[in-house]
Amino acid sequence: MALGGVHDEAEIRGHRRTYIGSMPGQVIQLLKRAGTVNPVILLDEVDKLGRDYRGDPSAALLEVLDPEQNCTFRDHYLDVDYDLSSVFFIATANVLHSIPAPLQDRLEILNLSGYTEREKTEIAKRHLIPKQCENTGIDPKKVSFSDDGILEVIRHYTRESGVRTLERQIGSCLRKIARKSVAGLLPADSSVIIDAAKARELLGTVKYRDQDIAREGEVGLVNGLAWTEVGGDVLQVEATLVKGKGDITLTGKLGEVMQESARAALTCVRSRAERLGIDSTDFREKDLHIHVPEGAIPKDGPSAGITMAVAMVSALTGKRVRGDVAMTGEITLRGKVLPIGGLKEKLLAAHRFGLNTLVIPRDNEKDLADIPEEVRDDLKINIVDDIERCCFMRSNPTFRTPKPNFRRYGLRIKRAAIFRRRSNKVLTRFRDEDHVCRVHQKRVRTGALGHGSEAGDRVPWAVERREVVLDKLASPTPRPCTNFLVAGTNAIDQLFF
Repeated sequence: MALGGVHDEAEIRGHRRTYIGSMPGQVIQLLKRAGTVNPVILLDEVDKLGRDYRGDPSAALLEVLDPEQNCTFRDHYLDVDYDLSSVFFIATANVLHSIPAPLQDRLEILNLSGYTEREKTEIAKRHLIPKQCENTGIDPKKVSFSDDGILEVIRHYTRESGVRTLERQIGSCLRKIARKSVAGLLPADSSVIIDAAKARELLGTVKYRDQDIAREGEVGLVNGLAWTEVGGDVLQVEATLVKGKGDITLTGKLGEVMQESARAALTCVRSRAERLGIDSTDFREKDLHIHVPEGAIPKDGPSAGITMAVAMVSALTGKRVRGDVAMTGEITLRGKVLPIGGLKEKLLAAHRFGLNTLVIPRDNEKDLADIPEEVRDDLKINIVDDIERCCFMRSNPTFRTPKPNFRRYGLRIKRAAIFRRRSNKVLTRFRDEDHVCRVHQKRVRTGALGHGSEAGDRVPWAVERREVVLDKLASPTPRPCTNFLVAGTNAIDQLFF
């Protein structure tokens, strides 16, 4: 039952028999057509119902969909009670904001996310291409799409969460091949393979170009993740400082919620200026400009809070932000990172753009189960709950373990080597079935160059060395060492450099 454009209440409840040309409503007509009292009725496009002086169809649907009332549904034409409690209703909609709240209260709402690129590729192979080959009269054995060709069509000629436009573009390719075949431009016994280059030749100029994402780290440039009606996208947030009086400028056609999120992020950063290494005089003597490119496209929502906060910290400290990191999360004045929606679409967008290191709120950890396994395995996801953890990430959790009782195993002291860096928070587990160890401390001040450093660079941290030795037990059947923890922190995945 198509509800798009329906604006007459009589379409649902029927006309009274006193009117000329009266007939039952669509619900009773569908039951008569099905020939059963317990069919499945699909209410298509329930969000596009109209309303005028003849009544409100959405109000009439309240009685149809309410399980407490539809057992005595009364059609105006029949003028008798009819039991609809055995009917299974399925309603579809694209958006919820146009559905009245009382009607939403009668519905069990299931939010279905868009297809991933891999799912679209499989749908095209199994359903769309054979269907369009039949419509155009082409033998499926003579025309085939490669995976690269299907992905080229998906990425550069469609922008949707479903596959309707993809089917049209595939049909366009096949019709052009059919025309060439009829015109004799293709050999009769030849087969055509449509790859990425052939798809561009058949479909012409690219309609949708991928956003140019900066791969090198820059000061004040941070990758954010956004949700759209056709899937996820990557937004780059830019921040820069200029001489002024401490004002903040927001550009990029940002909505009211996003502007408030930017101001909250600025207040949060100002309150933590000393801990983040920011000169507090910059807030009085310089202006901060936040810009989100593609200024003609409206943008709104609170999920860019930590993205703008990190961009501000980068601009105020002069430190570059890694170009392979993307983040999303709402921020509060206390610096807490709150959960966001549309995580699946955002992570799929980051994976599509090659951003494999992500920062998400801790409360969204439960949503990772919805991410396809092949995508989740390629991503390195950092979970944060505070802006300071976001600015100075560590990939491993912090935990403490009591010292083992070495005398319990009857050990002899020799030496071994353990390294401990500045924070001494992340511990490394050590276990050996044949050897046991005991710690003998000897402090040595030394240094280590960080990743990517060259000779002559300043040593970024000091290292404290402890020396320990592993030795076999004298007993012929040594007891295993099951819970020995030895030192060390691994300060990796630093956001700033």
